[in-house]
Amino acid sequence: MYTIRQVAALTGFSPDTLRYYEKIGLLPSPQRGPSGKRTYNDDNVRQLVSIRCLKKTGLSLEAIKDFISEGQCFANHSPSWTAEELHLLASRQKILSTHLDQMEKQRRELDALITETKQKLDYYKHILLEQQNDSGEVSE
Repeated sequence: MYTIRQVAALTGFSPDTLRYYEKIGLLPSPQRGPSGKRTYNDDNVRQLVSIRCLKKTGLSLEAIKDFISEGQCFANHSPSWTAEELHLLASRQKILSTHLDQMEKQRRELDALITETKQKLDYYKHILLEQQNDSGEVSE
């Protein structure tokens, strides 16, 4: 069992974030010790590590909540899948596919901004070099 501070250290989430995730239903309410303090188990930590990974992709908290709502982990391949598991896999695939499309659009937009910024920098560099050649010094 882990305290909220230990889980925060293990997962990189602050205690306030852990309490917020519990409040919005992203994380199930942890068990409470005799004094009322939250106690977390290994499953809670694994779920938070998964949430951390999904957050790194930029997935919204609502989408993460949908993604993990069934609580099923598919880390190990099964030789036979139930209809429910296949439905869950299809749902997760749709969430990630939609998110990937959004990330690729953002990347294209960012690539265009980077290209434009490089062009501006090249233009400014060209002007400054011309100034330097004409006057023998660089003006700032």
